Amino acid sequence: MGASYTQHSTGVPDEKEGFAAFFADFFKRNPKREITIVRAIEDRNFVFVHVHQKLNDGEAEWVTADIFRSDDKGRIVEHWDVIDAYPKTIGDFDPIYADFALTDLDKTEDNKKIVRRFLVDVLQNGEIEKFDDYVAADLIQHNQEIAQGGAAYKDYLVENQVTYDFVFKVMGQGNYVVAYSKVWIAGQDYAHFDIYRLKDRLIVEHWDNKEVMPDKKDLANLGKF
Repeated sequence: MGASYTQHSTGVPDEKEGFAAFFADFFKRNPKREITIVRAIEDRNFVFVHVHQKLNDGEAEWVTADIFRSDDKGRIVEHWDVIDAYPKTIGDFDPIYADFALTDLDKTEDNKKIVRRFLVDVLQNGEIEKFDDYVAADLIQHNQEIAQGGAAYKDYLVENQVTYDFVFKVMGQGNYVVAYSKVWIAGQDYAHFDIYRLKDRLIVEHWDNKEVMPDKKDLANLGKF
């Protein structure tokens, strides 16, 4: 870690001392830990990891989406995350597991621009008529609440009045782009990660992870963003 460390994870105090204290207790409570990094991407001094945690022989299972920011010496100086429960029942596709291969590294910036436009046009401005310009009809969907295909994703957005309040960070590497946003879904505010795989300028696969925005009184640090 760097000389200073800014923490945005719910319940974890700021600075290195807060991190150390939290995880000393975490390790005591969870002596058995299976931590699997399923996918990771790097964008300049930011790294994203998509992780499955299985604790104490499955007593608890979590999906985490994390962003780390490093300083010019490669030391971690800031961390954001969203933690959601790994479901007991799995639909057509697992909420995290799938093949992972970084390709199209020369298209990184183009793919980030496509996702930014999708986020602004469709998810912030509500121009749902532009949805098919960005999302493949045969979209592979990992959200357990949404059926397969682009049409089902579109219906979910409309039926749940999904609105992206603001997009905090977009990062990408090759055919993968990650967005971290504050999102309103069916009357509830969430800290929300979207992970997109793109092919031929279209979103062809989608994962997400969300966590209810905590009350200010429950914060141990500066908050989710």
